[in-house]
Amino acid sequence: MKKLFGTAIKQDGEALEFASDRLKDNKDIVMQAIEKAPWTAFYASDKLKEDKELILASVKKYGQTLYYASQNLRDDEDVVKAAVSNKGIILKYASYRLRNNKEIAKIAISQDKRAYHFLSKELKEDEEIKKLIN
Repeated sequence: MKKLFGTAIKQDGEALEFASDRLKDNKDIVMQAIEKAPWTAFYASDKLKEDKELILASVKKYGQTLYYASQNLRDDEDVVKAAVSNKGIILKYASYRLRNNKEIAKIAISQDKRAYHFLSKELKEDEEIKKLIN
């Protein structure tokens, strides 16, 4: 079944939606799906939503995957940088600690000025950040 489903995934990553829970917990299968359709990380098992390599592969192409990532990965600088580089406004789902990270804030605002609304109070007062939104 794994081999058959692997072939289906190579044709259409969205087929992951119909996979068994066991296959949604198989990193190789889910990575193949993400290569074709990055948003399919949504269907990954909870265990795989904690896998940095898998989530990073997805957020690089589809920043919105950060929404489905584990709390730990929402607090991971590499994952959040990749996500906001792709979709700045997804900063909303990063940890508070990273919403207070000036480097990440600059990346997010450069991608989408609306990310400013999700910065920490301290960064909203930062002069360099204010210049980015004007």
